[in-house]
Amino acid sequence: MHHRFDHPIAGDIRDGTCYMIKELIPNVRVANESRELILNCCTEFIHLIASEANEICNQSKKKTINAEHVLKALDSLGFSDYKADAEAVLRDCKAVAAKRRRQSTRLENLGIPEEELLRQQQELFAKEWKEKANVEFDVWTPPKNSEEKRRILGERRGEQQAREEQQQWLEMQEATKLQLQSNADESDPDDYS
Repeated sequence: MHHRFDHPIAGDIRDGTCYMIKELIPNVRVANESRELILNCCTEFIHLIASEANEICNQSKKKTINAEHVLKALDSLGFSDYKADAEAVLRDCKAVAAKRRRQSTRLENLGIPEEELLRQQQELFAKEWKEKANVEFDVWTPPKNSEEKRRILGERRGEQQAREEQQQWLEMQEATKLQLQSNADESDPDDYS
């Protein structure tokens, strides 16, 4: 028999529901059968809302169910009491999405083309490899005078600067990834925006 919870994410749903039960009533022990019943009720509720939202979406000749459809589904099924909570969650989702977009534009604000950033990264990597190769084959001798000591300290500062530049580059790469993800998400008109 194919059970509704054979889906790969069913374990996540089950875990999430159990967590919510523990959070809502922390001092009460809930029998396994009761947990299963609550899980089934939650699943049925979600199916009911999703089906109604789908109907509303189809009636408005849209291809994607959006938040407006879900809110209308709550009203049409008599669950208007949940609408304020759903709208609050929607506002939170929009705020998180906006924050992600703001963070991902940091790279754009640098004003450096991606090709230039890639060239700089390659230079940094080449410099780092060259320095590592020199260290492996050089035998260290203590500085003979203060001038040589200053030169060595300057080289070390240069190495530190190279590491910092490499870290900046890695951060820019991460920002680029986030921007690309954001751009992909922006192509979906129902991405909480």
